[in-house]
Amino acid sequence: MSRSIVVPASLMLLSALSLSACKKAEPEAAPAPAEAASPATEAPAQTERAPATPAEPTEAERLAAEKQAKIQRALDNQKILDDADGQWASSATASTTYATLIKNDQHHYEAVAATGVPDAENTSSTDVAWAPEKANAGIEWLELGYDKPVNATEVRVRQVSGPGAIIKVELLDDAGARHVVWEGSDTDAYEPNEINWFMRSFQATPYKAKGVRLTLATNAIDNRPGIDAVQLVGK
Repeated sequence: MSRSIVVPASLMLLSALSLSACKKAEPEAAPAPAEAASPATEAPAQTERAPATPAEPTEAERLAAEKQAKIQRALDNQKILDDADGQWASSATASTTYATLIKNDQHHYEAVAATGVPDAENTSSTDVAWAPEKANAGIEWLELGYDKPVNATEVRVRQVSGPGAIIKVELLDDAGARHVVWEGSDTDAYEPNEINWFMRSFQATPYKAKGVRLTLATNAIDNRPGIDAVQLVGK
């Protein structure tokens, strides 16, 4: 018959404490090294695209555009002629006139040629327009009178030749006093070999205007100016 071995409780406690101390003495596992961050991938450089060159218009397209421009010019010109608030000059005087050089009795180039409705057919019709005596003399003026005094809002000048010379527009009131409504250098873009309009609008004048005085710097342009008609607009 076998005999049981009794282990004293104090011995069991001592054994448990020894095992616990051994576990504490074991070194803690080192944390796993962090993975090295991979370098950022650079975005590929974007290639700039050169702007597309517009295609050259065909000959047919060019001719169609020129025709349309001429149609629009005719419509714009007719709109001026039909303006119920516009009137044409009935009298005119000027600083000089080219008529003194050619000496004829048909009023060619005289100041009176700038009165009435426009009658120059093209840029070659300079004889039916006022022109100064010299082409490059400097300051010249053209003054026009109208039958009906109005509270003016615009002046329109039909230039047969030498556009760009006008540097001042004045209105004359009932008492004959002059009022500047525009002054400066004419920077308008003009079509070559075409009759061109110089137009300046402004607030309705508080006085009744019965005349227009244009001042020109003839040395500022390459050609002799020719003015066919001047319209005063107002009510």
